Amino acid sequence: MLQDSRGSPAAALPAFGAAKPLIGIEMYSVRQEMAKDIFTPVRTVARMGYQCVEFYGPYIGWSLDQVKEMRKLLDDLNLKCPSTHNGLNNLLPENIQKSIEWNRTLGSKYIVAASAGKVEPTVDGWKKVAEVLAKADEVARKAGCAVGFHNHQIEWRPVEGQKPLEVIAMNTPKSVVLQLDVGTCVETGNDPVAWIRANPGRLQSIHCKEWSKEKGYRVLFGEGDSPWKGIFKAAEEVGGVEAYLIEQEGHELPPYEAVEKCLANFRKVYGA
Repeated sequence: MLQDSRGSPAAALPAFGAAKPLIGIEMYSVRQEMAKDIFTPVRTVARMGYQCVEFYGPYIGWSLDQVKEMRKLLDDLNLKCPSTHNGLNNLLPENIQKSIEWNRTLGSKYIVAASAGKVEPTVDGWKKVAEVLAKADEVARKAGCAVGFHNHQIEWRPVEGQKPLEVIAMNTPKSVVLQLDVGTCVETGNDPVAWIRANPGRLQSIHCKEWSKEKGYRVLFGEGDSPWKGIFKAAEEVGGVEAYLIEQEGHELPPYEAVEKCLANFRKVYGA
């Protein structure tokens, strides 16, 4: 039987989507605090009422002992870690095993590519990104994890008549998660609800990043132009959502105050 890095059976890895989606935070939202100490921000967001966290890029540089300490802290706080953000290089054959080990130790199911990095601006260039994702997902699935891809603005802008995100969706197995960044979708004039409904079962994770015509990304959740009610309805009817992750790019409020208000706003909009 497969074992995770703490000696637990792989089958014991959490099934996050069994009930109501979790309300979580992408820890990049408090990156200034994470740069000082990786543990205090986790305790702080747990006290606010967040149910899960997603760690971003630098987590892969933690020692295995730090990863194990973080998992113990998560367990003590009753927090989940459904996913992590990764450079695409973390999914390459020479790096995927470490990424799997770090994620399994954290209890994370989804190893998400945070961006594609530098890509040849052609359909074939984006097909190469899809190939990396598909190959990594095949390896990750054998270990009880899965691979995902997080969009930015570039994936919504057509190349040779096709949107790169559509190229990725069409050229990866349905097991590859399409982690929707709502803010960039709305900013580029695309419809997040339509995208969710066009890709049933592939939206296990959604970044609840807000955007407004007046303030761009420097706006708190629920105070911008995103159609959240429709997003929630589609995500839960067909998307397969397991976690909504607040992401705050920046705001005039201090980071902790901003993400605490985002959570309060989320609960009002969602009805949680």
